[in-house]
Formats: sequence, structure tokens, C-alpha cells
Amino acid sequence: MTQHYDLAIIGTGSGNSLVTPDFDDKRVAVIEGGTFGGTCLNVGCIPTKMFVYAADVARDVREAGRYGVDATLEGVRWADVRDRIFSRIDPISESGRRYRVEGANTTAYLGHARFTGDRTLCVDLGQGRTEILTADQVVVAAGAHPVIPDVVADSGVEFHTSDTIMRIDELPERLAIIGGGFIAAEMAHVFASFGVRVTILARGPRLLRHLDTEISQRFTDLAREQWDVRTSTTVLAVGAGPGGGGVRLRLDSGCDLDADLLLVATGRAPNSTGLGADAGGLKVLEDGRVDVDEYGRTSAPGVWALGDVSSHYQLKHVANAEARTIAHNLVHPDDLQLLPHDHIPSGIFSHPQIATVGLTEDDCVEEGRPHVTFVQEYGDTAYGWAMEDRTSVCKLVADPETGLLLGAHLMGPQATSLIQPVVQALAFGTSVRDLARGVYWIHPALAEVVENALLGLPLDTTAAAAPSSQERAPGHP
Repeated sequence: MTQHYDLAIIGTGSGNSLVTPDFDDKRVAVIEGGTFGGTCLNVGCIPTKMFVYAADVARDVREAGRYGVDATLEGVRWADVRDRIFSRIDPISESGRRYRVEGANTTAYLGHARFTGDRTLCVDLGQGRTEILTADQVVVAAGAHPVIPDVVADSGVEFHTSDTIMRIDELPERLAIIGGGFIAAEMAHVFASFGVRVTILARGPRLLRHLDTEISQRFTDLAREQWDVRTSTTVLAVGAGPGGGGVRLRLDSGCDLDADLLLVATGRAPNSTGLGADAGGLKVLEDGRVDVDEYGRTSAPGVWALGDVSSHYQLKHVANAEARTIAHNLVHPDDLQLLPHDHIPSGIFSHPQIATVGLTEDDCVEEGRPHVTFVQEYGDTAYGWAMEDRTSVCKLVADPETGLLLGAHLMGPQATSLIQPVVQALAFGTSVRDLARGVYWIHPALAEVVENALLGLPLDTTAAAAPSSQERAPGHP
């Protein structure tokens, strides 16, 4: 028997927040074929950053001697680190499942959904059981999954992705990572800080190539000092290691790499395959994303999509913002709001930490857009002196005529927090001069890195006054 609902939601990541008070007197179906809470809670943002924090602590202990503090890292109890993290996360996921199962106006379907017609879904509940449901409106928030290259998938060799690597039973001696993006950078930091010998294999000439070229190159140079980084490298074959243990990778350089564990970090793809998009009237783009308009509507009337399954930005804060917008649009068809895709920041919690927002210098060059840049070293500020920092930077990009910021790219401690004033300036159209001199900047806090970068931008004199030598003097009290 077919059940009908006012709203059906596929996915319980950011899609879970669509059940607002507007639906208190409605019937809502929540469909989840995996773990409740989505990528961020279970295998993404939250557990990875909890591991990163522990890794930061371990690294701080190892490097304490540079400050005259004698400290020794006696060891890392991997199982304790892991269990501390998932003993908090797993109960949250389970309580979310239980809440939807027992909720007054929600019906939870624990299985994979596919469209079989116009706003008609078939949910595979396992063991040959299916349920058919229809809805006035459907929201697809099905997330994404790790991409596995054929050379690995067809090898028959055991490997890990970001979905599984955090739950291993013990640390390996050697970890090989295929990929040079943010997952590779974060996991390399975690495992290397815990004493694992890490090798990164990246096809491109630099790590984190999507970043501003200068920041990407600086990061790659620092990464080579910490890990075995092999750029411009292709994995030709994957097989079992000597004696059948571990893994052996055949590289295009002609040499083999042996490791105890293999982590594949070559990106994530939208969960659109198996969705029955054609039957539901949904257009899917070449890159696998469900096509949506500026309001989040798919090509099928009454069907919406958000998050990693449809967005250009595989970021939790973007998925949450899209969910807030679509929650409004679901109940206000005559007052639709645009998906909020302006000035989106992102962060990479590696060592060093990276944060970015807006245009890069490369973007401006490609667009032929007038721009100026300035790079402020952390070490040329008072707090940078305190940290003995010699590698961290804040790079700003601005329009020389209007005096408005175009982008910011930070690499160093607390980069993801330091960038926030710039995000706000971009969002509210605050000029460089107003941001630099319209508010107090606490001295000698690390935020002076951003202040001095603002003052260093070579804008037209009508847009911002040039900084005095005293304003930019390193460590000036």
C-alpha cells in the first residue's frame, strides 16, 4: 500500500534540519540508507577535526623544545583517541535515528530510495522488502561518496577511504595516501603526528592545487619537510605487499612503494547513481551533480536538492545554508530565496592550517580583473614572534580602485578563525580602510596578522591610507 506524505526527505545530513515547525501538522517521511547524521557527523568534519586536535597536541609536545620547554611524547594510544571520538559521535547518530523513528510527525524509512515516477519513491528496506511512497514535495539531500580509481578498485587489495580509516584498530608503521587534496592533507597530518611514516602520491605538481598558486606551493614545500611527498606521480598498479601483507604500489617512476595501509583520497562524488533520476524527471550533470536552479529546484516540479548531491561546494556550512533556504522555499512558494553562494569560505585542518575565501590572484589574472595583493608574514607580528613562526602567511587580494577586498588566503595557526573578519567584510562590502582602521584590533593578538595585511595592500590613496612604519613594525609593542 502506497503511503503519501506532505514532504519526503532523502538523506539525514543537512536534510534532517528541513523538518521545521512549519511541518508540525504535516506528514514527513525521512529516508536514510546509511548512518543517520550524514557525512559531517560520522565520517567527515567532526571526527576528522577531533583527530586533528589530538594530532596538534602531539606535534606541540614534540616541538616544545623550540620554546625552551623540555617535553617528551611517550606515545599515542590510538584506540583511546579513536574511542573518545566515536563514543561521542555514535550516540548522537543513534539518538538522531531514534528521534526520527519515534517522532510525532515523521516516519523513518531505513533504506535506499530511488524515484520510480513523479515524486514517487521506492525504498529498499533490505531482505527483499520495499515500500512505495509519494509526496507533495521531495528534497534530495543524499550526499556524496569516495571516488575510487579503477587501478585500486580492480586490484582486489584492501584499502581505506575517509569513511573507514578513522576506525582502524591500530596505527600502521607506513601509510600510503593516493591523492593531493584536503582529505589527503588532513589525514597525512593526523597519522604523521601520531608517528606513522606517511607517503603522499599526487598526480599534479603541487598539493591542494585548487588553492591560490602561491599558497599551494608554500604548503607543498612545507609538506615535503614532514612527509614523503611525491608529486607528478601516477599509480600504475596496486597489489599485495611482500609476503602477502600490506600493499605494494607500482609507480610511473619505475619504482615500487610498500606500505602497511593504503588510503584513497581522490575526491568524493555525488550520490546520484541509483537515485532513479530519469524516472523522477531529475536532470543530472556530467559531473554527477543533480542539477538545480538558483532556488534549489530540480528539473522535476516539486523536487528540490541540496548539499553534496547537487552543490558545487562540498562543505557542511554550505549544505546547512542551503537547507535553511530550501526550508523557507518549501513553505513560501511566492517568496523564494536564492541559494546563498556568495563569499563561501573553506578550511583545511592540516599542518599548517589553511583558510580561503573569495578570488585568488590566479582568478583575477584569468578574468583580467584589476587587483593588488599583499602577503603578511605571521612572524612579522608580535604574536608571531611569540610562536617563533617563520612560515605562516596571510595573503589578501583587493580591488585597487574601490578599496574592496576580493579574497583572502591564510596558511598558519588558527587560519580558519583569523579569516572570519575578512569573510564578514566581503559579505557586507566593508572597505579595506574601514576594516583596518574602523575597529580596534587587539594588540598583541594574532589577529594583527590580518590587520597588517590590510594596511599593506597598495591601494589608491583615496581608498586607503598607506600604513606607517610604526603600524607595520614587527613586534612593535
